[in-house]
Order: sequence, then structure tokens, then C-alpha cells
Amino acid sequence: DDGDPENQRRGVLLLGNAGFGGEPVYVNLYRLYIEENSDPVVKATAIQALARHAEPDDAILIAKQLESKVAQVRVAAAKALQRIHNPRVADQLWKRLIQEEEAHAVRVEIAIALGQYPTRDAFEALCSALDDRELAVNLAAANSLRLMTGADFGLDAALWRGWADRTPNPLRPAVPYYYPTFERELGFGDYLLFWAIPTFEEPGVPAGLRDEPAPPPPAAAPSAAG
Repeated sequence: DDGDPENQRRGVLLLGNAGFGGEPVYVNLYRLYIEENSDPVVKATAIQALARHAEPDDAILIAKQLESKVAQVRVAAAKALQRIHNPRVADQLWKRLIQEEEAHAVRVEIAIALGQYPTRDAFEALCSALDDRELAVNLAAANSLRLMTGADFGLDAALWRGWADRTPNPLRPAVPYYYPTFERELGFGDYLLFWAIPTFEEPGVPAGLRDEPAPPPPAAAPSAAG
């Protein structure tokens, strides 16, 4: 329905979450809406749908949306890039993270996405984010630093940088990167509808990393206390 953005949004949402939503004809539709649809809500929904069925090269298309004037689109793009691994977008992510004028909701999602790119540039950007005024940004950055190093120095950027400067090859994935998913505790009302108890998507390995071998188990992680 080209004349009704709400119908487009609902249709794309239903397709993206359907078992057959990864068929090429639908994936190409998501790409088309990302590139050409002028409604930001439809565009954000198409980004979400494409991320569920993406190939690594789709990260390039989605990363362009980090420049959108609409924060909702930028948030959707940053969250989508958690599900797709492509080193060609790593620089766009860390450069966006250190832009102080960027909305903190976008920077939180970018900090999470950067956990899959153990480079010194990403490391430095995440250290800078530890000094952000928003605690959510700080916590997301610290978690990504732990993922890419196996160390833990909390929210102290100076300790992180000092350790990296004196440690040979400090940047190594400590554990496989899994994109986060939404989950909540089920309540009494959920169990009343026993025929339709909600189920939640499990965290997963991003497209582009699924065929890579898992890293070896890390050594004991150094910490601020030790």
C-alpha cells in the first residue's frame, strides 16, 4: 500500500518476523524501503526487518542511515548493526560514538555494536564513551571493552588505556559476540493465556561471524582490583 505509511509499516513488520520473511523478494523489499521510502517509521521498520535476514554487505546500506536526520532511524540502524558483522562499517560506528551531539540512545546501541570489532580505534572510542554524561552509554561501552579484551577495569578510562599500552596484543575477543535481544519476565497474565505464552528471541551471532571458529577460552581477566 504505497499510499498509507502505517499499512507499509505493519506489513514490513509482519513480513520481517514471519518464517518466510527471509525470502529474496521480501529482503529486496526491505532494502528498497531503506533506500527510497521517505517515511522515517517505515524506514526504521525496514531496517529492523533487514537486520533479521541480512547478508554482511547489508551493513553498508544500513550504516548510511546513521547519517539520518531522524533519531528513530539512527537508533534502528545502530541496533541493526549489532546483528551484522562487516569491518567496513567499523570506522563509521566509532566515529559516530564520539560525536557528543549524537543522541545518547543512538550512542548506547553503537557502543554495543562496537563490541564485535576489536580494533584500537574502536577501543579508544569506547574508552572515551566511559566519560560520557549518560550512564547507559558508560555501561554499554564498558561491556564492549570487556568483550573485546577479556579484561575488566570498570568505568575508569585511564586504567583501560594504561593496561592496553603495556599489554602485548590486548585486543582479542574473549568470548563470542552475541547481539542482544529483548526479554522480560513472564507475569501471571501471560500464563493465563496458556495457548499463547510469549516466547522471546535468543541472542545470536551476527551475520558475517556465524561461520568463523570460536576463539579459544580466555585466560583469567585482569581487573582494576588485581
